[in-house]
Amino acid sequence: MSTKITLSSSELTKNIAALRKLLQQSNVQAAYISSFDPYLNEYVPLEDCHRFYLSGFTGSVAEVLVPLNGKVRLYVDGRYHEQADNEVDLKQIEVVKVPSNKGIAQAMFEEIAKLEIKSVGIENARTSLSTLKSLQKLANIVALDEEEIARVIKFSELTNNNPIEHLPRSLRGRDTLEKVTSFIKNDQEAFYITALDSISWLTNCRGYQLKNQSAFKGKALATKEKVYVYLNEDNTTDLSIDGIEWVIMKSPEDLKGHFDQLHNRKHFKKVSFDPAGINCQDFKSLLEVFGPEVIKEVPGGIVWQQSIKEKIELDQFEESFNCSNKAIVNTMKWVRSSLDTNQKISELDIYHQTTQEYEKQGSKEQSFNTISGVGANGSIIHFSKPSAEVQVKPDDIVLLDSGGYFASGFATDTTRTFLASSKVEGSSKAKEIYTLVLKGVIQAESAVFPEGTKGNVIDGFARGAMMKKGYNFAHGTGHGVGVNVHEGGVRISPASDLPMKAGQVVSIEPGIYIAGFGGVRLENIVIVEKHPEFQGYLRFRPITYIGYDPKLIDENLLTFEEKEYLYAYEKECERRGTSLRVIS
Repeated sequence: MSTKITLSSSELTKNIAALRKLLQQSNVQAAYISSFDPYLNEYVPLEDCHRFYLSGFTGSVAEVLVPLNGKVRLYVDGRYHEQADNEVDLKQIEVVKVPSNKGIAQAMFEEIAKLEIKSVGIENARTSLSTLKSLQKLANIVALDEEEIARVIKFSELTNNNPIEHLPRSLRGRDTLEKVTSFIKNDQEAFYITALDSISWLTNCRGYQLKNQSAFKGKALATKEKVYVYLNEDNTTDLSIDGIEWVIMKSPEDLKGHFDQLHNRKHFKKVSFDPAGINCQDFKSLLEVFGPEVIKEVPGGIVWQQSIKEKIELDQFEESFNCSNKAIVNTMKWVRSSLDTNQKISELDIYHQTTQEYEKQGSKEQSFNTISGVGANGSIIHFSKPSAEVQVKPDDIVLLDSGGYFASGFATDTTRTFLASSKVEGSSKAKEIYTLVLKGVIQAESAVFPEGTKGNVIDGFARGAMMKKGYNFAHGTGHGVGVNVHEGGVRISPASDLPMKAGQVVSIEPGIYIAGFGGVRLENIVIVEKHPEFQGYLRFRPITYIGYDPKLIDENLLTFEEKEYLYAYEKECERRGTSLRVIS
């Protein structure tokens, strides 16, 4: 399994009671508990995820509101509606299932107003500035004593200080100061960066210090002449890199002290930061040192630069996906070989086999926790509890979503759904939903569109065929991919107004999920590139090449153009040795 940490119903009750006692002492009506660590990461190990200790929910994204009375409220999006119901204690937790047209934070804000909560406690180090600003419009905000919370709720220890490595230029492109020039123009500007993937990209360093990430734990202040990287004292490095200075901190006050030293020397006129990527504690330090007239909010931080990949980076993505493609195909073949020879394997066996296959291809870490949903578990969009008790049957549909990190430290991510055995045929229902999802992939992936087209337009291509049959899915169609498996700067969803740009790497992953039956998701990663013939137009070029399951395709549902596209794709998979069928 992905983690050994557990939380009993009685422990949950005790944690909630302890927090409520602190709220009473502070005269606060409710506590907001985020899913974040002090770096505001998406994937936070459960040991360091305070939200888990107050809800029991293991998914990567959620919001929690702990009122003084009544149930704790857990806000989840469509990926986690079914999972949340299955794994939390519903006697203590109210699962608020947020629809796809609304963010989970927005749903929480609306309920705070509806419930007339006038005071909310927060953890400064784990709450973003943007969230704080939204909360301040609704209630009086009180900073909770985080050391006191840690005394009454027994959080697990989390330590991992793998050495920081600097990538050779052949694996990552421009040097650090070459990258800095894309967003800092003079000596009196600086950019404070807390997003770990952005720091890793900017410094060209990797550390694998947090699960499912190739980044390292730190914060950074970029100036035109040097990037200062702030590390905790237990995270040291012997690296000597031109343009980077490592600063060791023993406490948060050391960060503020170093800011003071630099400001006294350079007299900065502008210090930029991402309001969604900075925690309230760090913002307070910026404000106190530089003043409100100097600090400037830049939504997204430097993700707009890092999302546009240069050629060397794109080449490395392709190399990584070549390895990842083989790992996934080998896992699928292992499942089929096992079932075809009457061997008994479980859902958990598939999970572990996937990891082994990635390691055989040279992976250093998984880019997220592998999803191996068998049968009905495939309908749980981000299924996270593969079981040794779930034995795989020949006619089971398996949903396998996995990714890894290879030499360059860029993430991979691919989903394939397939029949467990090659000796059976898919049911008519399975073929229908599989083929409709496949049509969505083909329609989106083969799109040709003008430069500046927004992600919501591409999203419509992926949903069109299935919506005509009454199906839809409660998540976006695609996300950016970079140092982290989910990278900003590009998004394909009904709500995305981000324009597609050449050089971006993005997923295309429609799905259909039927509770009690199972689910189908097919995911390819593609590069956005300029069209070779039509000036002013863009297209997608896939770097995922893994054949689709012919036993789940109803070709009667495919158009002539879709069949042509599928044929060409499968021919390329066959050439690479990653096809599940033989095409003459």
